[in-house]
Parts: sequence; C-alpha cells; structure tokens
Amino acid sequence: MSGYFVDPDISVASTIDTAFYRDETTFALARERIFARSWQWIGDLEDVAGAGSLSPRELLPGLLDEPLLLSHDGAGTLRCLSNVCTHRGNILVRVPCTQVEQIRCGYHSRRFDLSGRMTFMPEFAGAKNFPSGSDSLPQIPFAAWANHAFAALDPAAPLEAFLGDIMTRLAMLPVERFLPDLAQSRDYVINAHWALYVENYLEGFHIPFVHAGLNRVVDYGSYADELFRYSTLQFALAKEGEAAFDFPPGAPDHARRIAAYYAWIFPNLMLNFYPWGLSLNRVVPEAIDRTRIEFRAYVGDEAKLGQGAGAALHQIELEDEAIVEAVQRGVRSRLYRKGRYSPTRERGTHHFHRLLCKFLQTPVRQRRSRG
Repeated sequence: MSGYFVDPDISVASTIDTAFYRDETTFALARERIFARSWQWIGDLEDVAGAGSLSPRELLPGLLDEPLLLSHDGAGTLRCLSNVCTHRGNILVRVPCTQVEQIRCGYHSRRFDLSGRMTFMPEFAGAKNFPSGSDSLPQIPFAAWANHAFAALDPAAPLEAFLGDIMTRLAMLPVERFLPDLAQSRDYVINAHWALYVENYLEGFHIPFVHAGLNRVVDYGSYADELFRYSTLQFALAKEGEAAFDFPPGAPDHARRIAAYYAWIFPNLMLNFYPWGLSLNRVVPEAIDRTRIEFRAYVGDEAKLGQGAGAALHQIELEDEAIVEAVQRGVRSRLYRKGRYSPTRERGTHHFHRLLCKFLQTPVRQRRSRG
C-alpha cells in the first residue's frame, strides 16, 4: 500500500513527497498500478483501415513492452489482440499486412482467425482437452477516437472516462481530418523522472520565466485551465497579430482568440492543438531517471505551420527539458522534500498528484482477458 498523500485542498496542500521520484519500488509499482490501469495511445489507424488487415503494435515500449496486434476482420470489426502465439510465445506478426484471412505463427504453424480464435495446429493429435479457450489469443480492451487507437491491460474506467471530457470540450476541432506528418515528428530523451515532465506541462506558471518566445505570442494573463476526472485542459489567448483559432459563430470559444489548447490525459498523454493541427506527445518512462518524449504531428492546415504558439515547438521542448532536468537534480537533494502549490497557477499539477496517490493506493487486480 502506497503511503503517498496530497491534501485535496490546494490552499493547504504540499506536493507529493520526493521519495516518489527516487524510490525504485514506487517506480515499479507505478508500472502496474498506473500505466497498466490507464489507456495508452498505440498509434493511428491508417494501416488497418481496410478489412483483412493486421498491424503489430507495442503497449508503451520501454515500460510495459506488451506486444499487441490490431486486427480488422472481414466483417469490419477492429480488435486488439495479443501478438504472442499461445503455443510457445513467438511473436506472430512483425509488419503490417493487408488482404489476409488468418494469422499464422512462423514457428510451428499454429493458426488463428482474425478474431483471435485458434483454428489449426499440426502434430497435436494426441493432446487431451485441446483446444481450449487458452489456445486462442487474448483480447485486450481497445477503443478508438478520431482515427487514433487506445489500449489498456486492466483499465480503471472506460476510455470515455479518461478522454470523454476533452472530446466533448473540443468537439469543434476536426481531428479526424488531420493527417500524419513525419517531417514534424520526432523523439526526445530527457534525463529525468517521467512525472516531473508531466508536472511541468500541467502549469503555465513557468511560461514568462522559461519560454521567452512563447510568452511573446500568448497572453499569459489570460492563461486558464479546466480540470476533469482524468484530464486537464489549458489554454491562453493569442496576443494581437498572432495566430489564433477561427471558429464559426455558435462554436465554443467563437468570441475568443485562442492561441492553443493543451489537453492532458492521465497519466502520460498530451494533445496539443494549434491552428495548424495536433502535436500528440506521449511520455514514456524508460527508467526512474530517464524518459522518452514522442512528438507525433497531425496537420490540418499546412499554411498555418510555423505560426503562433505552435511555431517553435523544438525550442520550447529544449527549454522544458533543461528546467525539468534541473528539477530532477533538485528533488534528489537531502534538503528538499515537499513544496507548496500556487492555488491559481498549479491546479493541474495538484490534480495530477492527487491521481498519482489514488492509483498507487489501488491494488492490482487479476487480469488475463481472453477473446
């Protein structure tokens, strides 16, 4: 049982104990109690759009490392299956493929239909009680949003509970029409605990002090946030002459010149919406003091690239990394244990810490879903 606690009243609360960032046992516990119980982005659905297609994925590579397989059967049903053969554990599908009718293991030729049911196995004539349910591929909880795929091993709640508030709040954005752009996508590695990176993201408090360029295009005084059950939305108005969303009459925020929307989904997904489209950031813990940040761009309006709050993302990322790595060194100090929150500027970080405590205190349930 985790002993971490953060007071629900932000005006009296102190931040989560720094042992959270230093303790290897807590880091391992977070793997099962936080990441295995939350919905993880596993890519877009471009390569499994047609019936008879398969696409291998990996659930949070570097931490959970669970081989998965998206399978679109002939009836039009899209499923997420284990990509591990139930005979001897071989990886079944290594590259995306189309126009297939079955899944065949290249080790001993065990075969499955596209729903994951085992249909054939050579040289098993003498096996008793075979086949059984355990010979078919486990089916993983799966959901999709705007052509993006999500999976969870043991979700604490449906995807709607994690993402639904954001989907509703930003329903005016045509996310399903955004196209992937490899030229705008890249990975970063930061020498810091994954939660420190998330904390920094969840408050605009540091913008005037860390991001001089961003501060020139957004109105810091208008910076605001909205807290939901498992998510947070931040936004700010654009300064005069800077790029902003242009919504039609009747749309939410029509009368406001929003520079960007920063949506965070617990525990490690950021959806950053700019007038040009979406910068999706996945935070992947690789070790207690090393984190990979994956930037994936989905463009809706190429003409607006390079403008406003979404223009200098590489520079903003480097500035964030520098300050977060400095904090990483600080939280290892024997002389620092906890701090206090700004009630007006750090509501998102407080919300995050409260969720961390909640999930760490929830025991892991037995799981092994079978299709």
